[in-house]
Amino acid sequence: MPVITHDKLQENYDVIIVGSGAGGGQTAYTLTMEGVKVLVLEAGRSFDPATEVAMFQLPSQAPLRGVPTPDKQYGFHDCSINSGWEIPGEPYTNAHPEPANQFRWWRQRMMGGRTNHWGRITLRNGPYDFKPRTRFGAGFDWPISYKDVAPYYDKVEMLIGVFGTNEGLENSPDSSPGVLQPAPKLRVGELYAQKHGKKLNARVTSIHRAVLTQVQDAEAIPAKLHPHNATAQRILAEHMRLRAPCFWATDCHRGCSIRANYDSQTVHLRPALATGNLDILPNAMAREVTINKQGRATGIAFIDKTSGREGHAKGRVVVLAASSQESVRLLLNSKSNAFPQGLANSSGKVGKYITDSVSTSLSAHIPAFEGMPIHNEDGAGGPHAYVPWTLHDQNREGGLGFPGGYHLEFTTGRQMPSLTTLNGIDTFEGNGGVLFGKKLKEDARRYYGSRVGFGAQGTMLPNDGSFCELDPTVRDQWGIPVLRFHWKWSDFELNQARHQQKHIGELLEAMGGKVSPKTDADVLKSLKPGGTVIHEVGGAIMGDDPAKSVTNLWSQTWDVKNVFLADGAPFASTADKNPTLTIMALAWRMADHLMDELKKGNI
Repeated sequence: MPVITHDKLQENYDVIIVGSGAGGGQTAYTLTMEGVKVLVLEAGRSFDPATEVAMFQLPSQAPLRGVPTPDKQYGFHDCSINSGWEIPGEPYTNAHPEPANQFRWWRQRMMGGRTNHWGRITLRNGPYDFKPRTRFGAGFDWPISYKDVAPYYDKVEMLIGVFGTNEGLENSPDSSPGVLQPAPKLRVGELYAQKHGKKLNARVTSIHRAVLTQVQDAEAIPAKLHPHNATAQRILAEHMRLRAPCFWATDCHRGCSIRANYDSQTVHLRPALATGNLDILPNAMAREVTINKQGRATGIAFIDKTSGREGHAKGRVVVLAASSQESVRLLLNSKSNAFPQGLANSSGKVGKYITDSVSTSLSAHIPAFEGMPIHNEDGAGGPHAYVPWTLHDQNREGGLGFPGGYHLEFTTGRQMPSLTTLNGIDTFEGNGGVLFGKKLKEDARRYYGSRVGFGAQGTMLPNDGSFCELDPTVRDQWGIPVLRFHWKWSDFELNQARHQQKHIGELLEAMGGKVSPKTDADVLKSLKPGGTVIHEVGGAIMGDDPAKSVTNLWSQTWDVKNVFLADGAPFASTADKNPTLTIMALAWRMADHLMDELKKGNI
């Protein structure tokens, strides 16, 4: 059962999964390791990170000097392909013309989905994040608690390989002993921020990221993850031994040919294929979930993008993991007499309550970093440290003007130079806006690596003004109705953004920096548009009441018992944590429940 073409589809599968990213890959891995016959439909083409990434190429080797193109909207050195904010032939619309009420939607049309392009920051949601209604009187309580998910966080972290330290933070939970890999040392700029952050009670500590810092324990981990399953243990051990630790060379967004960082193909799909229980069909654009007269899902109707023909894959169970809003689009487009408003939409909540990370940023030139000796600070392809949220007492007292909190990510130091490295150097004090010749070379050496930027990522609770629906007239190139977005920032997010800007500015000044640009009086100008952080979740939220939610606590739709969700769509809110680790943990938990239901004959 390999990567196949349309004509090689089997007559029937146990489970059909739409999407090959974090949730789809994790679900496929979990099921196939236990003998379930699975088909994964992927809307993009096949992609091999071992051979297709620009990991070792210098900036000077990039075509067009690495500038963005329609095919690679983050530039040549980003491993994304056929992906971006705007994809030819695949539009989406916004209902309102005002920028503050618009949503930007990143799609990733390639094998492995968004796991090819992310910062690999893997922070756990904490106990407070699952119960915002109970704690803050706002948003929705999830029908599960941290204790329900904690064992699956451990499993995912052991499988994918996560470095970090246990810090005993109040709402950023520790991993179980022995789960995390050793954290890399903090770099000069991170140590400097750690030292001066103490003036503001800002705790700078090691971050958690899905990058190997040492060889995985292929002797012990497979037995922990797959007890009593010798075949799964053997396959996982073989694939763990194919991964090499990071050697601190290049940005993880380039992709990793040595398999040091996590992506779905390296960790999930390759072992799943090795079981012989998985077929993957690329270039398959899912159009709708098909339903029989009994109201049960029978499979997926799709467009073969290579031929333009329509196809149909049959399965006993359907799992949607196409990314939160793509899965919502599938549900809304799956209309029938039984579900005239879209599949699993008896509550009217499909498409409702979209959230994203609340994010602003600021940067400053730090004089202490001028003229540092030449040294390499590339590190593990991204941040080694971050600033977690610790103001829980103020949250409890209700004086901040927003629930939850935010964490700060930051970059410093002398990473690999690019053609834009010296942008803004002419504005530094004393340069008078003109630099050339000897002075330019001297200042390039003096100022290189002396700028620090902090970016916040914060909690967003759902509101009635942030949702999507089908556009009544616009269709994509395959004739499938597209999504139309509505977006609204509530006072909670605006107050949080103001707090972010003030706190970041104070932190930069504590490091000796002069903040530039100044914090804007209009906070909307500082706040990144909805969707821009690429952390959008919701649209098919889980709950304990079928009238107010789309899925139950297992991400199983209330209306159709053999349809499950394995991406961010069931999230009831956005925490101050990056969502990918939680997507994988919930997918593994869901897949375990699905297998149990299959064995019992309940679905």
